[in-house]
Amino acid sequence: MKILIADDDPLTCRMLEALLPRWGYEVVTARDGNEAWQILQTENSPRMAILDWMMPGMEGAEICRRIREIPHSEMIYIILLTSKGRKEDIIEGLDAGADDYITKPFDHGELRVRTQVGKRIIALQSALASSVKVQGALEMAGAVCHEINQPLQIISGHVELMAMNMPEDDPRKRSIQSIGQQVGRIGDITGKLMRITRYETYRYPDGKRLIDIHKSSAESG
Repeated sequence: MKILIADDDPLTCRMLEALLPRWGYEVVTARDGNEAWQILQTENSPRMAILDWMMPGMEGAEICRRIREIPHSEMIYIILLTSKGRKEDIIEGLDAGADDYITKPFDHGELRVRTQVGKRIIALQSALASSVKVQGALEMAGAVCHEINQPLQIISGHVELMAMNMPEDDPRKRSIQSIGQQVGRIGDITGKLMRITRYETYRYPDGKRLIDIHKSSAESG
């Protein structure tokens, strides 16, 4: 996981640049608030940031406010790092949108644990977002299936009538009956899609995971 550190103190930066990779993080460094803000707006920006409260350009708390004002933005877990330690300062930092707060000089063990908490929260948020997207897609699929079923019923009815009016020795009757079977199969699939209440997936040959309609349908229990 990429993590942004923004601090104008060279010693603090060097310490963080040495510690964080040991814990499995890929470090991106900014020397002032303006540079940090630019990095956090880029595509594939770090999902976690350790920001110094007081630094040149934009301060850490201001970056927090701006990020939280962006609608529907991907979650960025922010830890404010500062020498301010009063209760009022902590409240102000969290109220600005920070997720956590560490005072200088910081304890290495405390920092490691707090970044681990952030990593878990990001993972949970990503899982929740994926679940919401899948649910939205399933609801849309259900609406589409509902619209498909009406013309399918008309086609099925006409196919059945055509087959009934053909003599048994007509070679075309088998083809008409085959069309009816495939129409019925489509109806079975749309019906299962409309009854999905949970979802199970399987891996497609190209590596993608797709929803298994037959296992996910409510009737498969």
